[in-house]
Amino acid sequence: MIKKGDKVPAMKLMAATPEGPREVDTAELFGAGKVVLFAVPGAFTPTCSAKHLPGFVEHLPALKAKGVDRVICMAVNDAFVMGAWAKDQKTGEGIVMLADGSGAFTKALGLELDLVARGLGVRSQRFALVAQDGVVTHLAVEEPGGFDVSRAEAVLEAL
Repeated sequence: MIKKGDKVPAMKLMAATPEGPREVDTAELFGAGKVVLFAVPGAFTPTCSAKHLPGFVEHLPALKAKGVDRVICMAVNDAFVMGAWAKDQKTGEGIVMLADGSGAFTKALGLELDLVARGLGVRSQRFALVAQDGVVTHLAVEEPGGFDVSRAEAVLEAL
């Protein structure tokens, strides 16, 4: 599992944008400045839609005030689903909606979650990560079923 002091893995993923899916490079997303990445098991799932993403939308100005340059929401979903979820949640352009469709980035982070038995395939654990210039400075991974250490308020406290 990735840990504090590790470099964020470089690879290409898709981001949902108002113009449609766009290829992005994680080296560029995380390379300069302070970045908050929070990951959810799936778009449109109950806790993710009712609490996790809305918390970051609500606290985006406070995160920016603490020097955060970019906030990224990631799920093992495709860019079209992430785009629809962004519209549903009214994220605007303030949060990058990152689609890890195959789970390759999640696996590179060592934060995959096997939900095959529940019909969801392999997803991401719920977590929050802070990186400065591509290096992890904070990582908070939830216990199974938990929603405490990765919520926006907890990230604000850690900054």
